[in-house]
Amino acid sequence: MEWQPDEQGLQQVLQLLKDSQSPNTVTQRAVQQKLEQLNQFPDFNNYLIFVLTRLKTEDEPTRSLSGLILKNNVKAHYQNFPPAVADFIKQECLNNIGDPSPLIRATIGILITTIASKGELQTWPELLPQLCNLLNSEDYNTCEGSFGALQKICEDSSELLDSDALNRPLNIMIPKFLQFFKHCSPKIRSHAIACVNQFIIGRAQALMDHIDTFIESLFALAADEDSEVRKNVCRALVMLLEVRIDRLIPHMHSIIQYMLQRTQDPDENVALEACEFWLTLAEQPICKEMLSGHLVQLTPILVNGMKYSEIDIILLKGDVEEDEAVPDSDQDIKPRFHKSRTVTLQHEGGEGEEGEDIEEDDDDDDDTLSDWNLRKCSAAALDVLANVFRDELLPHLLPLLKGLLFHPDWVIKESGILVLGAIAEGCMQGMVPYLPELIPHLIQCLCDKKALVRSIACWTLSRYAHWVVSQPPDSYLKPLMTELLKRILDGNKRVQEAACSAFATLEEEACTELVPYLSFILDTLVFAFGKYQHKNLLILYDAIGTLADSVGHHLNQPEYIQKLMPPLIAKWNELKDEDKDLFPLLECLSSVATALQSGFLPYCEPVYQRCVTLVQKTLAQAMMYNQHPDQYEAPDKDFMIVALDLLSGLAEGLGGHVEQLVARSNIMTLLFQCMQDTMPEVRQSSFALLGDLTKACFLHVKPCIAEFMPILGLNLNPEFISVCNNATWAIGEISMQMGAEMQPYVGMVLPHLVEIINRPNTPKTLLENTAITIGRLGYVCPQEVAPQLQQFIRPWCTSLRNIRDNEEKDSAFRGICVMIGVNPAGVVQDFIFFCDAVASWVNPKDDLRDMFYKILHGFKDQVGEENWQQFSEQFPPLLKERLCSCNVIFFLIYFLRSSVCLLDCGGETRAGGM
Repeated sequence: MEWQPDEQGLQQVLQLLKDSQSPNTVTQRAVQQKLEQLNQFPDFNNYLIFVLTRLKTEDEPTRSLSGLILKNNVKAHYQNFPPAVADFIKQECLNNIGDPSPLIRATIGILITTIASKGELQTWPELLPQLCNLLNSEDYNTCEGSFGALQKICEDSSELLDSDALNRPLNIMIPKFLQFFKHCSPKIRSHAIACVNQFIIGRAQALMDHIDTFIESLFALAADEDSEVRKNVCRALVMLLEVRIDRLIPHMHSIIQYMLQRTQDPDENVALEACEFWLTLAEQPICKEMLSGHLVQLTPILVNGMKYSEIDIILLKGDVEEDEAVPDSDQDIKPRFHKSRTVTLQHEGGEGEEGEDIEEDDDDDDDTLSDWNLRKCSAAALDVLANVFRDELLPHLLPLLKGLLFHPDWVIKESGILVLGAIAEGCMQGMVPYLPELIPHLIQCLCDKKALVRSIACWTLSRYAHWVVSQPPDSYLKPLMTELLKRILDGNKRVQEAACSAFATLEEEACTELVPYLSFILDTLVFAFGKYQHKNLLILYDAIGTLADSVGHHLNQPEYIQKLMPPLIAKWNELKDEDKDLFPLLECLSSVATALQSGFLPYCEPVYQRCVTLVQKTLAQAMMYNQHPDQYEAPDKDFMIVALDLLSGLAEGLGGHVEQLVARSNIMTLLFQCMQDTMPEVRQSSFALLGDLTKACFLHVKPCIAEFMPILGLNLNPEFISVCNNATWAIGEISMQMGAEMQPYVGMVLPHLVEIINRPNTPKTLLENTAITIGRLGYVCPQEVAPQLQQFIRPWCTSLRNIRDNEEKDSAFRGICVMIGVNPAGVVQDFIFFCDAVASWVNPKDDLRDMFYKILHGFKDQVGEENWQQFSEQFPPLLKERLCSCNVIFFLIYFLRSSVCLLDCGGETRAGGM
């Protein structure tokens, strides 16, 4: 017998639904409590479905709300529904999917999808066949409601629909959907395309079997009068470009022409989908060949798309010039996530490793418009195409740019400045002749009366910072720095933000070029402390931290310390331990402590103690949560990570001065726990701190080595690149301190290190740190490491050929020389690689140079003059050039030209059949 509601109960539920629409918070709270009570009664859900599907005299918002409350109950408690209740709900959904109201149909569709997502696709076998059959209904509402539900199921369960678990229903569904591409209703056509689109990226076989029919059907809908249909056609073509470009190539000219039209579609949603096409095409190898002839049409379309729309300007408060006194709301501030410290080496060009751990934030300046829009997409497309076509793009752009940059309408002028920033990376070489005129114009734009022009000028100038710094300082650097510092104190918050970010980029490029202006810079940044609202204060911390990283020890002057530290410490004391604003402040202080070195001593004790407390608190919270997850919340481990990183900064900056702080704390015990944390970022920061403490105060680390080394060995797993990198580096630092006492631990780590250095596609930073650590292990324990020399000598040499001369490189090369002395046969086959690595030295210490002499002479002496000449002829031209230009290893060139022995080589290096 079918379930029927009790009339009184029904009226109570209806009253509750009406009350829940009240704006009064007290009423809302009462409704919430009543809902929790009613959820104790399983047939309450029957009342909710009854209101949604049967009470057609009730107003639609009330019925829909009933369905949405039921949807939430399904999400939270469906496994506890009695079978009779679940069956009643499912049957009601299918019986009423064709409700005359679009809102009710959509609500029922959401409910069906929610039930399906709870694993019910397998236990509701009639659902998909019934929905597919209902598509044939002559009643539009039934057809549209069924398609709406199917579209949501396809979005949520695309993989399951193509699996054996359901007997691959997609084999029936895809041909069925394709039939509806020609339906008379645009809404139905749009649903049909949207359903099929869900299976493109996953390359579902059922779709691949009908791919040509699908593409032909898309072409037939290309000029559809409905914007939603056009949007879905564009979306399909963009995805097909990614996964089945082979099928599109024969039609590519026509597709490009179509996308050029659609990128200018009067409906911005269609234009945005079409604009994605250029981003995707730029990633394809055929991009240049296919698009070259169309640049003349595409370039002005993308440039036109980069203008702010009227709605953008309203959302950005483009008419508000001064708002610095307006407090930020919470939603203005994006969540911040700390980035754990990764140890990198310096390269010959002077920059750190670029790769898996360095993120560039090159978004244009309107990031408060968090939604992806046509302006952003057009700018991103122009950026990637500039990287594909390089200077070939400029003949199409330059004529447009002049008109834009000097246009009287600020919206057009602003878009021109954005264009100039978007092409900076790809077209830099071709832009150089124009920069002496453009940079002063952009600097002038920093004073524009419109805030949005000033802010985009900040961003674009930051994109050309590298060129600015390469010129004489008085030409562009000084004027740019002066104006950017003024904009840091702008009356508009958005300009403050853009100027702070741009100045941070300039700091990274200029480095010590900024030293003469430090007093002026610090005055400005410190003044901003008292001026900025919440959001920009967080960005200011970043600018100060980057300044410290860039000028290093030059910041360690009493005058500068007195300007900078009081406001930072005041903020530090102001913030509670659980305040997430600590993240950027801790990051900033870490950089400042490293730069100030001994200058940070007066401030170090309270900072150190608080960091230790943060680590201790987080570990205690994690332990309580693990033991009683139902009683305690999981802690935010970012607090622990930033604290560990600041401790690293203190150890690196203070050196031996940190010893007393470590002695008076339990940091080594805490570090032992952190090194075993389940979260990779915690381990990553722990190993960085371990390495820094090893260098600064090894007497406190040494008693823990027996416990620490097995943990380090377990973390030599390149699946977690940054964790592995920092563990590797820490092992190298420990080796140098332990000396021969490292011998018991070699077998624990060396096999992993050899495996990593031979692993294909290993990031450069990890390879370099691995090579350094193998060299250091070999230096202190040559008898244990040298027998494996042949297994790693070639990748070892190639990994270190571009590293700057420094102490780490010195110790690693001493290690390799000692190992060659123990096992000279291990280097014979790859001796040319050793020569290449030696050639990377600019100025080795005298005793290291002597080690090189002996090895090279021993090799020459052993093989004989004739063989040596043949061997040296194999040197590639580039290696010969490096050897010739390398004044400290002139002996190599001498070897190439003369058979005279320069040195008396010790018998040790001649042993072993060299």
